[in-house]
Amino acid sequence: MTKSTGVSVIRLWVLAVLVLAATSWAQTHSPVAEKIAKTYGVDSWGQVEAIRYTWNGEIPGVFKLTHTWEWEPQTGQVTFESKDKSGKLVKVTYNSSQLSSQPDTVKNEIEPAFINDQYWAIFPFHAYWDTSATVTDQGMHKLPLGKGTARLVSVKYPQEAGGFTPGDTWDLYVGKTNRVQQLVYHRGGPKKPSVVTTTWAGYKKAGPLLISTEHRGTADGKPLHIFLSDVAVKLTGSDTWMEAE
Repeated sequence: MTKSTGVSVIRLWVLAVLVLAATSWAQTHSPVAEKIAKTYGVDSWGQVEAIRYTWNGEIPGVFKLTHTWEWEPQTGQVTFESKDKSGKLVKVTYNSSQLSSQPDTVKNEIEPAFINDQYWAIFPFHAYWDTSATVTDQGMHKLPLGKGTARLVSVKYPQEAGGFTPGDTWDLYVGKTNRVQQLVYHRGGPKKPSVVTTTWAGYKKAGPLLISTEHRGTADGKPLHIFLSDVAVKLTGSDTWMEAE
């Protein structure tokens, strides 16, 4: 495995998220988070054998990265593709549920990138799944970008929860159809960026899942563009990839 995978830059700016650890399902799920997650297809998640997508992110003058992922949620297998600083293709397959046996590059660079990129793909599910987080419906608020209003649903992770930087807050601005319209991310730790504000647009259906593929906004005031491309889902028992459209 090449030492410089291009994802090391992530350690400087990556949006902090909690590791996909087992949570206590004895805790109560948030009703408002459940409504949002159902809109995105959480009831069909158990049918998903694999999901693939390319995560593209850029802050002009700071970074420009592309990561391609194929993830099998039921087995934990993850395949990562990207280019290192020299332009050489890097491809790694590992099991995210067996990180202790993985090389340091996987544990310290690729897995954090996987978590970050995956949250951009399916965060509405995590707002429902991650029962350690406190979900609060704050009623109608002005949208942070542009005109209009939406229901503000805040998802705050506790400081003691562990993960990359605990204490993060994800403010979801949700429309009448329970689709996220915009998001404001507040980092709980000292790393940068501290505040990220983006749109959630470019909605497409990949099989039973609803995916927002277009995010434009700012990261600590700097222009930020994140988008997902080549999104597809394969259901259990099928060999056919269903492309997002």
